[in-house]
Amino acid sequence: MKKVIVIKMGGVASDNLTTSFFEQVDCWQKNGKKIVIVHGGGHYITEMMQRLNVPVVIKDGLRVTTEEALDIAQMVLIGQVQPMITTHFQQEGFSVVGLNASCGQIITGTFLDKNTLGSVGQVKQVDTELLEHLLETKHIPIIAPLGLTKEGEWLNINADHVACKVAEELQAEKLYLLTDVPGVKKENQWLKELSTNEIPMLKTAKIIKGGMLPKLESAVTAIKGGVKEVHITNQIQHAGTIIKSKEVFA
Repeated sequence: MKKVIVIKMGGVASDNLTTSFFEQVDCWQKNGKKIVIVHGGGHYITEMMQRLNVPVVIKDGLRVTTEEALDIAQMVLIGQVQPMITTHFQQEGFSVVGLNASCGQIITGTFLDKNTLGSVGQVKQVDTELLEHLLETKHIPIIAPLGLTKEGEWLNINADHVACKVAEELQAEKLYLLTDVPGVKKENQWLKELSTNEIPMLKTAKIIKGGMLPKLESAVTAIKGGVKEVHITNQIQHAGTIIKSKEVFA
């Protein structure tokens, strides 16, 4: 699907939806772009788990999702974070639809490693027919990173990975991974551009690590899947670090 821009924002990023953010989205729509939002909410899930005295365990950047943790993730993502984001958009005059796994099974997935990670999932399929219908009617889908197995079991999925798969399935021209920094840093310099073949070298040299790793891995997967470029930035009105395939830079 042409002219699609996918934006992934974290739960905390959704607290800071600025006037300039909405002006950029409005500008894109007026120029015929179709917008899809994928939101996270890890900060709020952790906060709620701590309030309920439920242990928070993170392995390789992923939340170990017990049955109790999954209940909390569903409650927070669908009952708190998503309504907060959709309300912001509606107040700015946008037509939006909040979506989760129970909406036509928008995201189908499988368990990543049930014995070690519990109900953490990976995306296998996205219902693009539903998304394309909403986009054609000028709605902005706002998607929670939850999935369902074919057997109907709920999955907690990394929001970067969901955004990557959505962008890939829709053949988006741009994917924005919003974070709390203005891009990827190397030797105290914010990189303007980065090719996919440089990323393994930066990873091996431990120049990129921590929370930036899954974002860059998602970016590589998205580009290999047909997304033209991925932006890692803290504001959509700024390009941040643009990641493209090596061939584009050649």
